[in-house]
Amino acid sequence: MYSIQTKSNFSLNINGNILILDRPHIMGILNLTPDSFYDGGQNSNQSIIIDKIAKMIDEGADIIDIGAMSSRPYSEEIPVIEELNRVRSILPLIKKEFPNLILSIDTYRAEIAEYAADNGVSIINDITAGKKDEKILYIAKKYRTPYIAMHMLGMPQTMQINYSYENILSEIIFFFSERLQVFAKIGLSDVILDVGFGFGKSIEDNYQLLKNLSYFNSLNCPMLVGISRKSMIYKPLNLSPKEALNGTTALHFEALRQGAHILRVHDVKEAKQVVDLFAIYKKANT
Repeated sequence: MYSIQTKSNFSLNINGNILILDRPHIMGILNLTPDSFYDGGQNSNQSIIIDKIAKMIDEGADIIDIGAMSSRPYSEEIPVIEELNRVRSILPLIKKEFPNLILSIDTYRAEIAEYAADNGVSIINDITAGKKDEKILYIAKKYRTPYIAMHMLGMPQTMQINYSYENILSEIIFFFSERLQVFAKIGLSDVILDVGFGFGKSIEDNYQLLKNLSYFNSLNCPMLVGISRKSMIYKPLNLSPKEALNGTTALHFEALRQGAHILRVHDVKEAKQVVDLFAIYKKANT
């Protein structure tokens, strides 16, 4: 097992303000989709969405990640205009109600990222790391937004069908090393890495990644972890996503212990409790 070495002094440029990642930050998930694996269809109108965001802020969310197209396994792409219309239907209202809230857009399409960045979104979260639509990287550069690059084999439609690794740790390190070179040539400075739990990985792969997450500290980028209610938790326990909160909480603690800087979560209150207890744990005398 790799030794746990963490760096906590990363900072991000958020609309000209500096966000220092000197503690774990919580990214609350806001799905505008009818078919997400856990909360699809729950955010069906503007008042529900605004209430949900207010609740996540009250519970301790630092960032809200807006997604308008499902990336669950076997999900199908929707037309660009449909994804754009979903974002357009709520983003101006969110900015009006919460003008100082840090927002992220979960998309791999440059058109969506540009609309979002032009309307106050501060972070671009791309599950393809720019491999599906390289233009999205130039949007991140143009607007100087932090850029989240995730590892995935294939696309959501195929990622759980054809995947295999000889050494998953070294292969993902190589993937990120190559992508970071691309980002550097383009001029992206604030890059956050996401190893992509559940995206083209077996359950065993996911736990190997979690157990050795600190290995990726060698890339000198902040790490985002998205394991909330995923199948790596509920399938081994023969549960449903709705029953996976306890397992999520347990694995969140290990992710923090391994050096995660941002937790992307459905359940903000419980994640904040983990973060608070982890802070006490870190201060305890050895």
